[in-house]
Amino acid sequence: MGDSVRPLGARVLVKVEEEASVTASGLVIPDTAKDKPQRGVVVAVGDDDEMIKVAVGERVLYPKYSGTELRLEGVDHLILEASDLLAVVD
Repeated sequence: MGDSVRPLGARVLVKVEEEASVTASGLVIPDTAKDKPQRGVVVAVGDDDEMIKVAVGERVLYPKYSGTELRLEGVDHLILEASDLLAVVD
């Protein structure tokens, strides 16, 4: 049975999008050379309607070293303050 997480207040739960491990020309990028991901998909939002400006399912950008990392069912997620989000990616 899987865990479920519901953020509180002005927090957002984001599923981290992994960076590509192969370049367009076919070169394999080792894990040690990869940048920390900065994109993700909003999975859940807190209950502070005034502060949260994103909806579930939207792709967002966030700073590299922000939020609290957690693994749910083997997938990396972050809990971020809504004010930490930088942009919505269309």
